[in-house]
Formats: sequence, C-alpha cells, structure tokens
Amino acid sequence: MPNLKRFSLLLRIFLVMLASAAAAQLISGVLLFVLPAPVPRLFSVDQVSAALKTGHDSSRNLLLSAEPPATLATRQSESSARMRALFTQRLGVPASRLRLQLFLEPHFPRRVGPDGRLSSGPPPFGGLPRERFGRPSDELLFGDFLVSLQLADGSWRTARPARGFATFWRWRALSWLLAALLAIAPFAWWLARRITRPIAAFAEAAERLGRDPRSAPVPVRGPPEIEEAASALNQMQARVSRYIEDRSMLLAAIAHDLRTPLARIAFRMENAPEPLRAATETDIKDMEAMLSSTLSLVRDLTVPPKRQRLDLRALMESVTDSFSDNGDDVRLEEGAAAIVDGDRAELKRLFGNLIRNAVLYGGQATVAIGTSGGRAWVEVRDLGPGVPEELLERVFEPFFRIEQSRNRASGGVGLGLASARAIARAHGGEVTLRNRSEGGLVARVSLPVSSS
Repeated sequence: MPNLKRFSLLLRIFLVMLASAAAAQLISGVLLFVLPAPVPRLFSVDQVSAALKTGHDSSRNLLLSAEPPATLATRQSESSARMRALFTQRLGVPASRLRLQLFLEPHFPRRVGPDGRLSSGPPPFGGLPRERFGRPSDELLFGDFLVSLQLADGSWRTARPARGFATFWRWRALSWLLAALLAIAPFAWWLARRITRPIAAFAEAAERLGRDPRSAPVPVRGPPEIEEAASALNQMQARVSRYIEDRSMLLAAIAHDLRTPLARIAFRMENAPEPLRAATETDIKDMEAMLSSTLSLVRDLTVPPKRQRLDLRALMESVTDSFSDNGDDVRLEEGAAAIVDGDRAELKRLFGNLIRNAVLYGGQATVAIGTSGGRAWVEVRDLGPGVPEELLERVFEPFFRIEQSRNRASGGVGLGLASARAIARAHGGEVTLRNRSEGGLVARVSLPVSSS
C-alpha cells in the first residue's frame, strides 16, 4: 500500500475532488434506484367537469377560481382537441364556452385506433393502457392544465391542479440527501483537516519564526511541498540568525572597546578647567549610558533567558514598589494571580522600561494584570501624549525616537522598547502599543502561562 504521507498536495486535492464527485454520483444513484418514482396525479374528465359545474371539488386536488381564460391558440394539438371535445360533451356546452390548455403532453409516438382512441400495447408506441382507474386512458389528465368554463351569467370558472405535486416524494428525496450529507460530513471534515494540518502547522511555525528568529526550526514533515518550504525556511532562519549574531557581536565589540578610550578621556579631564571638565563628564556619562544600553540590547537578542516559575503579580508588586519608593506615581490594580515561566531579572527590566516610559512621558503609570486564552497579560497605561498611529511599530526599532513628543534631553537613546520586545519574544511573548481613546498610551505585554 503506498505511503499516503508522501503524496503531494496536488495529488491529495485531486483525490479528494475525485472522491467527492464519486460520492455525489453514488448518492444520486442510490436515490434513483432506491426511491420509487413519483406517480403523477391523474384527473378524469368527469371529475374536472363536475367541479366546474358545482364550483366545488371534494378531493381538494383541484383549485377553482374566477380567473378569466387565456386566449385560445389558433392551432391545437390532436390530444388537446380530443380532450376539449370530451369536456364539451360532458358539460353539455358549446365549444365557444370552453377553454382548455394542456402544459404537459406526451412527446412519444402513439398508435391511434380507427375510433380515435389510443391503441393498447406496450409503451412507447402503445401509449397508456386502454383502461386506468376504471376510465379510458385518453379521458385522464395529468401534469399542469387549465380548463375554463363560461357560466350562464357570462363569468368564467377555471380549474387547475392544486400545488404540491409529488410533495411527499420530494421531501423523502431531500431527507435521503440530507442524511447522506450528514453521514459523509464527519469523514469530509477529517479529510480536510488531515490535508490542511501540515499547512496550518507550517504557517504557525513561520509566524513564530517571524516573532523570534531564535525559535525552534520548522518541523520538516508533511507533503513534499511543505517539506521543501520548511527546509527553505529553516535555511533562511539559519542565515538570519547568523546575521543577527554577527551584527550583535559587532555592536558588543564596539561598545566594549569604546569604554577604554572613554575612561582615558575621563582621567585626562580631571585636571582640566572646571567648566570644561563638567561638560565633558556629562558627555562621557551619556556615552557610557548609550554603551550600556547597547550591550543590554545585544544580550537580550543573543542570550536565552534562564526560566523559572514566577508569580507575575508578585513580580509586578516588586517592580511597582521600587518606583513608588522613589516618589513616582505608579499604581498596581487588583486582580487575579498569573503564573509564567521566565527570567526574573530580564522580566523586571522589561516592565521597568515600560513603567519608566509611562512615568517619564505621562507623569504616572497604572499597571493591570490578567489572563485570557492561555496567556497572561500586563498593561501599563499612562496619560501622556501617546504615539502617532503610523509609528506604533517603528518605535520598537533600535535607536528610533519620536522627537515631536519625546524630550531628547530627558529620554534615552531609543533602545528601551527594542530591548523590551526582545525580552518578551525570548519568553515566547509579545509587546504591543495602542493609543487610548481618552488620551495616553497602553503598553501591553503578553506571555504564555506556565504549563507546569
């Protein structure tokens, strides 16, 4: 038996379509051979004539109305002319007071005897049996028809078959069809899931790789097309990871090597005049802060976190308390506890960056914690000027700053949010920003809830 896992997506979809067409034909065949053929309702000339005379049909199979007749055709078929003659005979009225329209007439050759009646014999050339329900077959109507009689007062009375032809047969056929579809639906769902599962897994892995280049490689399994795409994606991940690692090592080397000449400059400036020495010391401290931030970002991008089971609420209480002890307006809202797996020091630095930005640009910070969909979230809200919508993602780029709303003298070097996102993604989470409708900014951090 061939290994179905090696079948290409093209072949799998083709087989599914082929099986669907075969199943549809099988259902049609079952309905055709299992269900009895619908039997049309038959109306005798006497039955219709009685209803036209009395204005009432006890069988309720005829619909009587005062509808005026349609214009009589100049040329009528042989069966219509013969049926019209029978009606005028039964009703005892001249042909001018009768209108007849047959919408369903035989379309096969028939033998007509010398007396004008259909010859008996096997269909199609013999037509219907000579006798049917105690009446000659050529005195029976079936299908749609209109018979109109002009009454003595000049008005018209029209008889036609009531709606609902073969209703029971139609409902039974529909019931069979629905039952067959319900029986096939679980198999179709299972088959569709089996075909799309490798695609969904590949898409999930690709999306995870887009968030964090250090994530696990995409599993190389599934149809040949998915395996080829997964292999190509893994190769791209390896190249991107090498590029990020090389860039990070370059930044780390530059930042580390710059500290030595800065220390020499600081030593030489100790004997410089006071105004020059003070200004130079300020510049040196700013450069050292930039180098420290750069080294921290490199560490966040390259060093995997040391994870342990953490109570996120207890962690946030520690972070917010440290800001409150320094006199900052930081408040932690009440809420349920949330347990995550993470590096305590790195997460404290992540939330510290976000709260520091909120206090710096909004004057205060409100922190809320919650869980939803198997993930824990922390929101840091402020009342600052917010961020333009088109820049909500760009602010996470290293060294990017918004000059219009962020004070350069009091702000950092543009690495705080980049470092925060790097830490969150290293923990399998994410950091996003959105503006509040009432003013201010919300920084939301989502992290996976601990599975242990």
